[in-house]
Amino acid sequence: MPELPDLEVYVEALERHAGGQCLERIRVVSPSLLRSVEPPLSAAEGRRVLGVRRLAKRIVIGLEEDLFLVFHLMIAGRLRWRPPGAKPPGKRGLASLDFETGTLLVTEASTRKRAKLHLVRGEAALAEHDPGGVEPLEVDAAGFRAAVGRGNHTLKRALTDPRYLAGVGNAYSDEILHRARLSPVKLTSRLDDAEWQRLHEATRETLALWTERLRAQTGDGFPEKVTAFRPEMAVHGRHKEPCPDCGSPVQRIVRAENECNYCARCQTGGKLLADRALSRLLGKDWPRTLEELEERRGG
Repeated sequence: MPELPDLEVYVEALERHAGGQCLERIRVVSPSLLRSVEPPLSAAEGRRVLGVRRLAKRIVIGLEEDLFLVFHLMIAGRLRWRPPGAKPPGKRGLASLDFETGTLLVTEASTRKRAKLHLVRGEAALAEHDPGGVEPLEVDAAGFRAAVGRGNHTLKRALTDPRYLAGVGNAYSDEILHRARLSPVKLTSRLDDAEWQRLHEATRETLALWTERLRAQTGDGFPEKVTAFRPEMAVHGRHKEPCPDCGSPVQRIVRAENECNYCARCQTGGKLLADRALSRLLGKDWPRTLEELEERRGG
């Protein structure tokens, strides 16, 4: 799922390519995409783009007449900028938005169509699409702690809950926790003051660093390689590869469509985190430390 750094670069690219232009036509080819009926989508046609912004993990295109197109790309949804009149590609195409100088294609590389588009009128209606999480690059340390520390959840869960923190998902939560040297399963209620400070700083530094990296890679163009798995990442998507800081193999827990990647030596004192599903099957055979895991691999 595109997260804050990717979405910020999407927003900037849309401002460069479509800002101030007239949205001439919208062609929705996948019925699953459009999730609203009032106002009708046709009301957006012929309206000029007044601005583009990010709302948590949503991209909002503001139009004349107080209209807003709200895109939630979910896991596999992507945006492409193509020459005027371009058609959505085959089975992956969801919609095309024709502007004066180009066409914005909405695609989804998944058989399960989850990407969403709403058209709403007015700021009040737009606010209903905001999950409520604080902006990680704007909130101060106290506000961050108050938001992320609500309830008593694991750090992985708290960082990825859009009601607490805006724009952070599976990939960048792994990177943040590695930078903060914190276990993904540590409970928020058990963090001391120093750990909260590290977590806040790691969140800001990680997201700012990746936003700048992706911005530099995109330049004046349009983002084409939006992915949750990048070779420069420290732990996310790097199962069994060496941690860039200590050289220990990166560990992984997979649950449903999500995965948690971490360095046991840097984040959990060398202890392996048991995947609950595997733990029920393996019982005492599930290794508890890196050393025990390495012994089993060599056996």
